[in-house]
Amino acid sequence: MSLPRSLVVRLDSAGDVLLAGPALRAVAAGSSHTTLLCGPLGVPAARLLPGVDQVLVYDAPWVGLEPGRTSREECGLLVDALSAGRFDRGVVLVSYHQSPLPTALLLALAGVERVAADCEEYPGSLLSLRHHRLPGRHEAEAALDLVRAFGFSLPPGDDGRLGVLPPPDTTRLTGPEPYVVLHPGAAVAARRWSAARAARAAAALHGAGHRVVVTGSRAEKDLTAEVAGHHGLDLGGATGDLHELAGVLAGARVVVTGNTGPMHLACAVGTPVVCLFAPVVPAERWRPYRVPHVLLGDHAAACAGSRARECPLPGHPCLDSVSDAEVLAAVAGLLGHPPVNGHPARVPDRSENDRGASV
Repeated sequence: MSLPRSLVVRLDSAGDVLLAGPALRAVAAGSSHTTLLCGPLGVPAARLLPGVDQVLVYDAPWVGLEPGRTSREECGLLVDALSAGRFDRGVVLVSYHQSPLPTALLLALAGVERVAADCEEYPGSLLSLRHHRLPGRHEAEAALDLVRAFGFSLPPGDDGRLGVLPPPDTTRLTGPEPYVVLHPGAAVAARRWSAARAARAAAALHGAGHRVVVTGSRAEKDLTAEVAGHHGLDLGGATGDLHELAGVLAGARVVVTGNTGPMHLACAVGTPVVCLFAPVVPAERWRPYRVPHVLLGDHAAACAGSRARECPLPGHPCLDSVSDAEVLAAVAGLLGHPPVNGHPARVPDRSENDRGASV
């Protein structure tokens, strides 16, 4: 029996595409060919995932921060491209609050006969597998659950962690000495520190004896310059692509970041993470996946679960209230030694949901 030609769909951000990596590897292990259909923001991550034979791009009007409109012509072009792929199976990956049915309809028009998705709505004939995810499941685990129910398993020796193609050596950017990465930016303002707060953290890390490398995109160069100040190496805009950023993150001892794509990229290269996690989305679903990590932030703040893009509270208290001492203790705990000021590192455990959690 020949293996199927498979299509995996994940239309969201680069971070969401990275979280789809383990499920995609499972599909690839049981397929003769695997195509990933993603949105424009997901393309850089898609090109880093093992198991992907082809990447198709569709700017879906039902996802993204500022979705555009669509047209009959645009949908027709996508349906034609999917038809040309002669896919036997399709897997539509969505977050817990999203519907897979618009995508499933396009796959039906393209002749993909067997399609699976997590779906709470009645799908009619659009899904051959209507799967229900377990409550509170991490996004990466939920995707794996779905593809397993559809008959795909991880290959022998694959432990199901996030992963990317081997990153390049970026010593020419970072220098050879050990360093901690501070990544202050995020696409959603509610999920990042204010610039001034991040700058104070960079100074505190420097004062505790850490060499600080500040990362960010070309669009974030003003932010990274302010945060690095005189205390860190500013690499804002210096990493040419996501693969090069992966190299910088892979070389770090610890990465300090918000709930962002680079946080998931740090997990994919196996680097411990201190995550400033704003409670606007549930940490149990998007926390750092299967690397040593510490969550910081007030997870009982009034904005919890709101999915707000801009902080609705004065002073951004859920993140900006995190103290330098907490950041230093979290970094020290992950490195396995106390901060230089002599206070013992205290890494919160999973039961502490107001200030942090660690694994």
